[in-house]
This record gives sequence, C-alpha cells and structure tokens, in this order.
Amino acid sequence: MEHLTTLDAGFLKAEDSDPRVSLAIGGLALLEGPVPDRESLTKTLSQRIRTCPRFKQRLRLRVFDLGAPEWVDDPDFDLAHHVRRIAVPRPGDNQELFRLVADVMSRRLDRSRPLWEIWVIEGLAEDRWAMLMKIHHAIADGIATAHMLAGLSDRGVANSFAGQIRAAKEPAAPPFRLPGAITDPLSWMSGLWTTSASMTTAAARAARGAAELAIGLLRPASSSLNGPVSDLRRYSAARVSLDDIRQVCRAFDVTINDVALAALTESYRTLLIRRGERPSADSLRALVPVSVRAADALAAAGNRVSVMLPYLPVEIDNPVQRLRVVHSRLSRTKSSGQRQAGSTAVSVANAVPFPLTAWLIRWLTQLPQHGVTTLATNVPGPCEPLHIMGRKVIAVMPVPPIAMQLRTGVAMLSYADDLFFGILADFDAVPEVDEIARGIEAAVARLVAGSKRRKTAYGRRGLSLVINA
Repeated sequence: MEHLTTLDAGFLKAEDSDPRVSLAIGGLALLEGPVPDRESLTKTLSQRIRTCPRFKQRLRLRVFDLGAPEWVDDPDFDLAHHVRRIAVPRPGDNQELFRLVADVMSRRLDRSRPLWEIWVIEGLAEDRWAMLMKIHHAIADGIATAHMLAGLSDRGVANSFAGQIRAAKEPAAPPFRLPGAITDPLSWMSGLWTTSASMTTAAARAARGAAELAIGLLRPASSSLNGPVSDLRRYSAARVSLDDIRQVCRAFDVTINDVALAALTESYRTLLIRRGERPSADSLRALVPVSVRAADALAAAGNRVSVMLPYLPVEIDNPVQRLRVVHSRLSRTKSSGQRQAGSTAVSVANAVPFPLTAWLIRWLTQLPQHGVTTLATNVPGPCEPLHIMGRKVIAVMPVPPIAMQLRTGVAMLSYADDLFFGILADFDAVPEVDEIARGIEAAVARLVAGSKRRKTAYGRRGLSLVINA
C-alpha cells in the first residue's frame, strides 16, 4: 500500500475541478506490419506488465480527504478492461487516426480500475497499425510514461524504466560520527557559515521564483488561446529531424529545447496573426515542466517535476533573433529560482497534513487562471528504434493534457532520429491544430536554412581573411 504524493493527488483534484477535463497523458506508437491477433497480443502484454505494479493497482480514496489516496492491488484486475481494439474509417490516414486519438484522450479513465488503457488501432493505410497508451498523470510524469511505453517493447522491461517504477525507499541512516564541533571546531564553524550563506541565497532565490510564478499565474495574457475549454479535443502531430535540429544548435550555440520552443513560438505567432491579433511581448506565457528526477530517484513512482513560466517571444518576426531570445529567456528563467520555488512548494505540501493540502488544492483549482496560455513539455525518448511483437515502431507521438484555461498543450518527444511534437487542443477554441503542427515543421526548416547561410557566411569570411593575409 502506497500513498500518493501531494503532487500526484493534485492531478486528481485538478481533474475533479472541471468535469470537461481529462488529465490523462498518452503515447501514440505507429507500427509497420500486420496487426497481431487478440490472443497473442493479450498474452504478450500480460507478461510485460508484470514488473510494473501500477498496471494492476487502483486508487483507494479516503472519505472527506481525511488522508491521501492510496495505491492498492486490484483484486478484480482483468486485462480485457484495459486493452481495447478499434478501427479507423477509410482512408485510414493520419487525419482519421488523430481524430480517434483526440476522442479517446477526451474521455476520463475509470477510477474504480487501474488508471490506464491501451488502444490497438487498426484500419490504417500503408500496412500500418497503432498502439495508443493512455495513463493518468497521477501515476507518472512524461518521462516515466515514455519509459513505460518502451517497456512494452521486445527489449523487455528489464532494461526499461518501467521495471523500476516502485515506491521510493527511505535512505539508510548515515553512520554515527562525532559532531564536527568536537573533532575540529574551526572547520565546523567555517562549514556552518558556508552552509548558512548557501541556504540564505537559495531561500532568496526560491522566494523570488515563487513571486515570479504567482505573478505569471495572475497577470492576464492578451491572447485568445487562454480561456474555458469544452469537453471535446483535436489532435495533430509534427515530425522534424534531430540531425536538422542539432545543426541549428551548433550554428547558434543553443540547445535542442531552445530550437523546439522557438519553432513552437513561430507557429503560435503565425496563428495569432491569422486570427487578426497583434502578437505582443505578453501574449504567450508557457507552462514549461522541468524534471527534477535525480539519478538516485529513478526507482520512485509518481511525478518529479517543477515548472517554469517563460514568455515566448511571439512579438519577434526574425527567426534567428527569436531563437536567441528564447535561449536567453530560458537561461534567465532557469537561474531565477522558479524551479526551486516549485520544488520547495511540493516539498512543503508533502509535509502538511493531507486534509489541509487537499482543501488548498481545491481552492487553487477554482481560481480563474488567466496568465498562462499553453503547456510546452519536452521528454527524452528511446534513442534506438523499438519493436513490439516483431513489428517495427516507426514513430512515437506524445499526447499532453489540457486543463486550467489552457486551450492548447504541446509535448515534444525524441524517438530514434526524430523529434515529435504532439498538439492537443480544445475542439471549439482551436480548430487550427493542424496549422500549428505544419507551422512547427516550417519554422524548423527556416532555422535550418538560416544555419546553412550562417555556415556559408563564415566560410566566405574565413577565405577572404586568408587571401588578404
């Protein structure tokens, strides 16, 4: 029996606050070859979920939130309740597939059973089929979900994070030592001073970050992308080459995440202009989850994330300048204390009696959130192609949730040689979801072209210097 952390339980409370919201996250695997028959697929999946306890555990809630929800083994677990088969209508293209994904992800998971489903999708063109893994955010964050999906592959769960998702163990007690003040008083005094100074600096940074987070949530955004959501969704995806992105990174000395967010920024800018809006410096503030999952915490279940709330520079027209501003803002935000503030808030909440934190979460989720416009999360995926039952996985596309006035959510997942963007949007408020996906691909292409021009310019400059010498 394991209790949910405050952050994990918070996803349940956030879902409870709005009947039109489902806080499940997903991974859509596209595979080559024939669809496996029901019997062989069921046998394979039943074997591969054994080492991941959450697949067979359900929630047990406490009356009046007198205690945190618990994970308990489901005595009535039946794989048939969780593995579904469905076919898309002709012509079986990506549009039909994405419509189905949007429909599945808009529905809530049944809390009386383990909070996950796998949808086997048939009827796709070009001898393809798909597997959609849907799992509640209360179980795991994006990194854990990606590894759980990878754990269903033919490599088995032994080499996957899925086999390591268990309760975190308490650290062993340190060996007994005499206090430093007795053995070396001068060193002890020096260490105490250094520690106090470091704690003061960290506390100040966290306080500053907390203020920035609060302001970011309360200050209204001047964008139609923030507002109430309906109970229907749209989904689309973009695919870009990691080699192309790395080329941009080398040319402009930025990170993959910088390039991805800059491409997303350009796509949103184009969308706002087409809507007749004038993109400004405060039009688009993004909620960017940041993993704080340490190397020694890989065995822990649940969510290990903090957040940043940077503005995306949709007001800038030049692609290269926009990329540099994204890089600068992310670097500044990382050092501002927002991540520390988020982590500190979660740690404090875990130390407070759950009835109080449950009341606080309910109150917070009822507040009108107008400052943040979109979700943008980046998750590292498998570096090598996967196979499931001998069928090659040719693509893995993430599916983020939307809630709390966020009408769009974008998740980025690296898989093999590509970076995939999955965009989930409110059906009524954002009918242009496909335009967002195509805009991302076009933005990356423009940055690649810019990196080539920069390389050529440097080459010519170097040649002229040699001649003049």
